[in-house]
Amino acid sequence: MTWWLVLISRSRSDSATTGLGKSGYQSLGGGDLGEGVDHVPGKVELVNLDAGAVGRGTFEPGWKWSTHVKPIAGTASCQASHMGYVISGRMNIVMDDGESAEFGPGDFMICQPGHDAWVVGDEACVVIDWQGFADYAKR
Repeated sequence: MTWWLVLISRSRSDSATTGLGKSGYQSLGGGDLGEGVDHVPGKVELVNLDAGAVGRGTFEPGWKWSTHVKPIAGTASCQASHMGYVISGRMNIVMDDGESAEFGPGDFMICQPGHDAWVVGDEACVVIDWQGFADYAKR
């Protein structure tokens, strides 16, 4: 069963932080910054924290998983789970079963393995991912 969770972003004038907490917070700068994994036209940067890896993916216009990462991963579709927050740009994700969704700035998403994804429009899509980038596109 495929499932998605999309939270509509708050307006910039709404400074409430309902659902967000600071306990257990670690600065990203305090982690071990791993080497970036480059996938033209995209880049994934990892920070390894005690609680697990956090990745920032920057995917340029024209980036598509099945075109740029599939040859590296060696799988028919992305087999990583993702739990991410979109900072900028837009990304379309299509599950192997055909279900699809488009995400943009302020959207939080959870995506199971078995999907393709690509940048929509002419702006880079920047995503912070707490789940899927630690083993992203490893052979």
